[in-house]
Amino acid sequence: MRLSLVSIAVELYTATKANAKPSFRQIHEPSGKPIHYEKVVDGIGPVDKDEIMKGFEYEKGDYVLLTDEEIDAVKLETRKTLELTQFVGSNEIDPLYFDKPYYMVPADELAEDAFVVIRDALRKSERIGLGQLALRGKEYLVAVKPAGKGLLLETLHYQDELRKADPYFSDIPAKKADADLLDVATALIEKKTDKFDAGVFKDHYQAALRELIARKLKSKGRKISTEDEPRESRPAKSNVVDLMDALKSSLEGGKKKPSASKAARKKAS
Repeated sequence: MRLSLVSIAVELYTATKANAKPSFRQIHEPSGKPIHYEKVVDGIGPVDKDEIMKGFEYEKGDYVLLTDEEIDAVKLETRKTLELTQFVGSNEIDPLYFDKPYYMVPADELAEDAFVVIRDALRKSERIGLGQLALRGKEYLVAVKPAGKGLLLETLHYQDELRKADPYFSDIPAKKADADLLDVATALIEKKTDKFDAGVFKDHYQAALRELIARKLKSKGRKISTEDEPRESRPAKSNVVDLMDALKSSLEGGKKKPSASKAARKKAS
């Protein structure tokens, strides 16, 4: 990593686990053996790996072929050096741009002092460093920010990789929420506001999937029954009164107050 004339030897480690969720293979049921995939050419059939090259389609059906050596010979300074060329406010980047996180640490003791200075300067100024880095055959826009005793590098999407929201949001009416409903909804949000703790949230689907796998293993491969989920009822069209009643009920802890007509019938009886 480089900042102006200061170069720091650093190492990157992926911050996410690849094996956190169960993964599946396609299996040939009669034999129980895994299915493999072959590289096949139309009119020729399966081909050897050594016969395969990378090709760029410059016209329909026409390709320019490149060897791995030719691709590796493309000289990009960002393959070895991440230069922090710009700094932005810590909240300026839209979350839509963030892609994948990596932990960044000093590579050796010689790099530690400069690493700590950059980390603490970013923290004190409340800034995020931007630069470009070549990873996995692609040059990424990256953001670097303090994270505990180290730095967090996050790859970002380029602007032309993101879809514009307008086509999807165009049918949403351009109107403001009812003021009274807005007040109650805001109060409900305030009531449920707390400090972020990712440990509170569990992946229930993955847990149920692992439980299903365990039951399947215990049954020695026999088919097992699964509980049918209740069909979700489509929400009926509600008016402002119904929405206000639901919001107030949620705000008061989930106990829905009886309507005026029900209360009158109860008093009459």
